[in-house]
Amino acid sequence: MTTTRGSGRDWTDPTCPVARTVDLVGDRWCLLIVRDAMDGAATFTDFQQRLGIARNILTDRLRRLVDHGVLATSVNPGGKRHGYELTEAGRDLFTVVVALRQWGERHAFAADEPHSVLVDRDGRPLATLRAENRAGERVSAATTRVRKVGEHGGSAARG
Repeated sequence: MTTTRGSGRDWTDPTCPVARTVDLVGDRWCLLIVRDAMDGAATFTDFQQRLGIARNILTDRLRRLVDHGVLATSVNPGGKRHGYELTEAGRDLFTVVVALRQWGERHAFAADEPHSVLVDRDGRPLATLRAENRAGERVSAATTRVRKVGEHGGSAARG
């Protein structure tokens, strides 16, 4: 059962999209599983070998990601093992993973410390992500605010 949407569970902050996202995929193992799925991992063994995660924790996180609609399962040929693939919701986390990567490149490594680099299919590093309003103007925490549910302007849904 997918519990990604709706009010059928206890949320940390029921009206905040950031809090709901963290409730669904904010665990470090979940994000690393999503990262590795984006990089081609597709089986329990793939994830276990890449992450070095305990089997019981991996089982729990894979189940959680499937239950939340981030991963889907399929039975591999021969029927012995499950395969995992990102759903549309899982693929939508790509920008989040890129943002975390870019933040880490700027703040988690010394200037001369080597680290992996995400490149496009032609081998070029990605441009730095930037938040923009709908007019294409750059925005920041200093130039935005959260319109809470019930404030003037309706449900505060952003589209």
